[in-house]
This record gives sequence, C-alpha cells and structure tokens, in this order.
Amino acid sequence: MSNIQQINRRDFVKLFGLASSGIILGCTISSDKKEFLPQTDGIFTPNLFVQMQQSGNIILIASRSEMGQGIRTSLASAIADELEADWKYITVKQATGNAKYGNQNTDGSASVRTLLEPMRKMGATAKAMLITAAAKKWNVDEAVCKAENHFIINKKTNDTIFFGDLVVEALKVAIPDEATIKLKKVEDFKFIGKTLKSVDLKDFTHGTATYGIDVRIPNMKFAAIARCPVTFGTVKSVDSSDAEKTAGVEKVITLDRIVPPTGQFFGALGGVAVIANNTWSAFQGKLNLNIEWDYGDNHSFDTDKFKETLTERLQVNGKVVPGSRGNVSAAFSDAEKVVEATYHVPFLVHAPMEVPNATAWFQNDKIEVWAPLQDPQTARAEIAHFFEIPLENVTINVTFLGGGFGRKSKSDFVVEAVALSKKINAPVQVVWTREDDIKHSFYHSTSAQYLKASLDKKGNVSGWLQRVAVPSIVSSFKPMSDYTSGLELNQGFTNNPYELDNFRLENVKAEAHLRIGWMRSVVNIHSGFGNNSFVDEMAFAAKKDPVQFHLDLLGKDRIIHGKSEHPYNSKRMKEVLKTTAKNANWGKKLPENHGFGVAIHYSFYSYVATIVEVSVNDKKVKVENIWTTIDCGLALNKDNVKNQLEGAAIFGMSLALYGKISAKEGAVEQNNFFDYQMTRMKDAPNIYIDILDKMH
Repeated sequence: MSNIQQINRRDFVKLFGLASSGIILGCTISSDKKEFLPQTDGIFTPNLFVQMQQSGNIILIASRSEMGQGIRTSLASAIADELEADWKYITVKQATGNAKYGNQNTDGSASVRTLLEPMRKMGATAKAMLITAAAKKWNVDEAVCKAENHFIINKKTNDTIFFGDLVVEALKVAIPDEATIKLKKVEDFKFIGKTLKSVDLKDFTHGTATYGIDVRIPNMKFAAIARCPVTFGTVKSVDSSDAEKTAGVEKVITLDRIVPPTGQFFGALGGVAVIANNTWSAFQGKLNLNIEWDYGDNHSFDTDKFKETLTERLQVNGKVVPGSRGNVSAAFSDAEKVVEATYHVPFLVHAPMEVPNATAWFQNDKIEVWAPLQDPQTARAEIAHFFEIPLENVTINVTFLGGGFGRKSKSDFVVEAVALSKKINAPVQVVWTREDDIKHSFYHSTSAQYLKASLDKKGNVSGWLQRVAVPSIVSSFKPMSDYTSGLELNQGFTNNPYELDNFRLENVKAEAHLRIGWMRSVVNIHSGFGNNSFVDEMAFAAKKDPVQFHLDLLGKDRIIHGKSEHPYNSKRMKEVLKTTAKNANWGKKLPENHGFGVAIHYSFYSYVATIVEVSVNDKKVKVENIWTTIDCGLALNKDNVKNQLEGAAIFGMSLALYGKISAKEGAVEQNNFFDYQMTRMKDAPNIYIDILDKMH
C-alpha cells in the first residue's frame, strides 16, 4: 500500500491554517533513510505535504530551514519536475517546528539526499492522478494522455486541460500504489539538475523576506543581555541605576543561567537583561550596566597554554582508534625517510550576518516563538522542558535565516527570549550584538594533530600515524566528554581515503573549556587541513608532484564499504582531482612570487578537489584564483551547488587568513569584524566551479 495519501481537508486546515480546497497529499518517510515507512497500527502520519489548488497553484510545505542554501527551491523543483508543472505556479510555505514533519534539523547536509526521492514520488503521484482524471473526462485510455507544462494533453487529438481544471475530478481518483509510480529518467529532467531561480527571489531582492530580526508583533518589548565574559560565569551583583536612566529603557532583570540536563538541550548562559521600547535603547542600557561577575572555575582558561598542553599530549600514545591496521612501527623502522609534522586549528566562530535573535510570547500556558532556527523541534522540546509547558502548547515559527552555518541549530537565544517574556508578561525580542555573537557562541573546536609517515626508497608512503586532539561536540551535551567521538573521527580521520597498508589513528584527550558547536563542514575542517597539508609535505620530501602524489596514495580504483549507505569510491575522487588539475592548468609556469596549492576531501558524501593560486608580495599573501570540482552525484540545482562552493571558498579564505578565537583569563578576546575578520570584496579571487553532474 502506498504511503502517499490524501489528507483530510479539515486536518489540513487544522495543521497549517491554509485554504483546504484542492488535492492535498501527504507522505510518510524517515529522514534518516531514503525509504517509505509502513503505517503504524493503520494510522497515517505524513511528514511531507503538497497541495494543488483549483487555480493551478501548487503549495509545498517546506520542513527544512532556508538560510541561503536554497533548500526551499531544491525541494520544490523535485516535485515540479515529476509533476510536469509550470514553475510560475509553485509556492512554498514554511513549516512550524513540529515532529509531524519528521526530522527538521537543517544540519549535516542531509536535506536533499533524504528528501529528493520522496519529493519526486509526490510529484509523480499527483501527475498520475491528474492523468487518470483527464482520461476519464475524455473517455480514453490513460496511455493516450501525457502531462506537460501544467496541462494534460491528449496525444491523439492534441486537446489540453489545465491542471487546475482537473483538481475536482482528481479528488475522486484513488491514490496509485507506490509500486506503480514511474519516475522520470535523468535525461528527461526539466528542473532537476538545471539552474533555477529561487522561489524566494522576489522577496530577497525586494526586501520583503522576513528574517528573525524583522519580526514585529503588537506591544512587543526589546531586550539586550549582558553575559559573563567567562563562559559559565554568573552574576555576583549588579548596579543598574545608570542603565535605568537610559532613554527608552523600562526595566533591568537578572537572568539566571539555565543549565541543560545531561545528554540533551543547550540551556542559556544567563546574565543581566535590559528591557526597552526599542533595540538601540536596550543596547545602550546594557553598556551602562555595572556588574560584578563570579567568573567561576573557567577563569584560568588560556588558549595559548591549552595549545601547548595539547601539543605535549601528542608526544605520547593516545587511544588507538578502530580501523587502524598493519604495523606502523615496523614501517618506520624500515623507512628510507620519515616525515613528521604538527598542525593546529584555533577556535573559530560562525559569525553569520544575522546575529542570533528570537521573539517570544509567553501567555499563561502557551508559548509562541518566531526565530531563525536550524533545529526548531529541539527548541520546542527544550522550551517545553525548561518552562514545564505541554509540548503541544509550544509553537515555533521558523523565519528565514540570515546565515546559520550550525550556530542557529542551538536554541539558547530562544530560551533567553522565552524566559524574559515570562518575567515581564509581554512579548519580547532578544537581539544579540555582534560582540555578543563573537564572545558567547558555541565555537568550532580547536585542534592539534601530530602526523608521522614513512617513505620507502621509491618515495611511496609505507606507514601513516596520526594523533588527534579535538575537544568534542559531545561536551555540549555530556560533561567530561574529553575525547573526540567516533562520529567526529569519521569525518576525514578514520575514513582516510588513501590506500595504506600500515595506518594508525590515535585519539588524544582534549577537554572543552568553551561551548563547542557545529560549524560548516564540522570536523572535516580539521581532517581536511591536516591530511592535505601533510600529503604536501610528504610530496616535497619525496620530490614528487603533489597532484600525482595524491593520485598514487589514492591507489587503485576501489569501493570501500563502511557503515555508510554511500560507500566510498576512490575513482570518483581521482576524477575530481584530475579535472581540477586540468582546469587550473596544473604544472604551467607561474608568474614570479606565485604558487599553486592542491587539496582533496570527501565530505558528506561529496568528492571535492580544489587548487588555489596565491601570490606573495611584501610578505602579504593574496589569493588570486580558485578552481574547485565537485562530484556530489546528482546536482539537484546547479545554481545552488555553485553558490555553495563559491561561498565555501570565501568562507575558507576567511578562516585560513584571519580566523582565530583566543581566550585569556577565560574570556574571548575578539569583539567584532575588526579583530575577527571576514574576506572583503576587494580581496575576493576569481572562482571557477566545475560540477561533475552524474547519477551514481
């Protein structure tokens, strides 16, 4: 029995508050598997929804958050393509945070790969229903009918019927069994794999898109919060007299730290909140607070000393990680040459253009929130837990996100807004300043890596030892998580792509002193940097070309079956590397003071190779050109893929050239973009993107 079914109209209105006319389809999937789940006890619980109205308009309920990655457009295109719809009739409505939509966490680059096939099937199902309705109306066989550009066409007579004019008849048609649904062939795609304009383009370009910071509701207040400079510190005393004299300030409130239970949620740091009738007054009032802080045990944290500590720990054996193989000690003993290197990555912060913010209204036993969230369901559950409100009484409205990069998957700023709304008995918007964002974030972890490799007489790698010390993301949920988790190690460490007989990976203790959180590509930042830098050093020691050295290390074409549903294919990695080398004209004679660098990485099931040309003048490095090739399987929307890679290039430049979060006496030293810099437009290089568009 198909797991695509029609939704009861009353239920649809109750769920979404949308007009209920037309065909309303729901589909049940697991967000973790690309398969349809059986119904439980005969109850249909859909988490994907699409509606076709008599006007011909098609409304997709988007369960994932839009933060510039184009997910709303990508998912809409999958339905439109299989339905043979006209793109101008497609609109998208954002879902609230609710478990009925399945996993809504817009993290880990999972949206397309988990939702593409179900979305295609939804479109194909609607098309089949319209064809059946048209065939009955014409009294012809369904095989005579085809869908094209929002019409059903009689192939014999060339008669046409508009989709909207068939909706009433299609409502009487039984949902086809999933086994009978035929999806289009790749060569017949109209939208999938093409370059599409965003469904939200008009709102983006006309300034009508609503981001979290744009939310306004009647009688709302505005709040800014002073937090302890040292993470997890608390308020000892506060003199708010000067703040209360600030024009527009109405109240000053001490906000206790909200400590999350072990294993879940994020809580809130607490501090002193200034309530005002506008954001600027709240900011100014906060500056006029006089607070004495209890810095707590973390006051002694110093990133420079911590870096030294991690480096020292790398000198002795760590925990051997499963997947290690062979005998590296013997390989080192028999080596013609041994290469060693130690690499460091500092703490980093996301710094999205839209700072964390949330609007909340606590009314008796109900709470409503408007916020730019990547994980609205966790925020909903966290609020219900901390404020002892039934989950069904918590509504999370997801706005557009002005950038996220993982920061907005944490809901601490939402918890703050709810706590304040409860205290002042009014709706309130909490807005972080850029300084708040830099100084009180969930940081991308620092790391230290020690690598040692042996080269034989032919300059080939015979042994590889790698020790990694990375404060774990798990520490944000579970205290005393002092070793990198297996999930993190599997992002470029344990799944090392090179063909090595002797390989040993060791996990070294690294406790967390700051809040650790996901950042774009997560632990791949550490592994990609360490692995590629070390391969370059080995190639230099072996006096070999770096591109060829990578190809030799990748070895013969092979499929590596791990725990993933997407086994690693070394041939695909070699293809992106060769393509990039060709595009960059690798090996050509470069101008004086210019140089090439090459890197490859396998991240979130995509194969990527990049070559960068840099120049050095007066000891200043300038990135001149970047060539990147990606093989991500089917590129659903090429424009989105290109945008993502161009953004990744600039993001990576910012991290490599400027990115560093440091702490002294427990306090983060950086404040704003003057000391945590971003790549400026004037420094942007030429970026060339090549997409190996394949269905594997």
